[in-house]
Amino acid sequence: MSHVKTDKLSARTASGTITLGESGETLTVPSGVTLTNNGTASGFGKVLQVVQATKSDTFSTTSGSFIEVTGLSVSITPLSASNNVLIIYSAAFGSSNLSHHQLRRDGVEIAPLNSDAGYFSGWSCGEVNDVNWMGMANVAYLDSPSSTSSLTYSVYCKARNSSFITSVNRSTADTSSVDYSIRGASYIIAMEIAG
Repeated sequence: MSHVKTDKLSARTASGTITLGESGETLTVPSGVTLTNNGTASGFGKVLQVVQATKSDTFSTTSGSFIEVTGLSVSITPLSASNNVLIIYSAAFGSSNLSHHQLRRDGVEIAPLNSDAGYFSGWSCGEVNDVNWMGMANVAYLDSPSSTSSLTYSVYCKARNSSFITSVNRSTADTSSVDYSIRGASYIIAMEIAG
């Protein structure tokens, strides 16, 4: 492997263009290298990779504590610790009282909304007054994990307490009939954004 060291790389003419690599080749930026934009360079902030998980089966719980929604998680390994990860999730949910949702990275809630005494933190909550219908929990959050390790983003949910039900992709009644056969699908997307 050849190794070239230089302090500056310039085109032969003032309006010239420098091309790195050929079509189909891969240029690798090692971990720990910082690319700095000191002028009008473009390309920073681009989407580097996208991963998605779609949940089409159903989930329900009477837990009064947050538990992971099975199948509604996605893993991504950032290429650089300076990059961000944009998380988007949309969950169809039913509830017999209140349904609370959290977004977690590796099992730890990220950016809790509020920690006021007497309240718990949570990304979104809602109530579907009719147990035969569903609502939607929609979240977008730009995370800065400062990591090049594999990261798992997951959706957690809880019921108001053990006397109630919260569900994903189904109403709480989940009645299979012409009038009340309501079900849905949910997804979570992780996009690495160049820093």
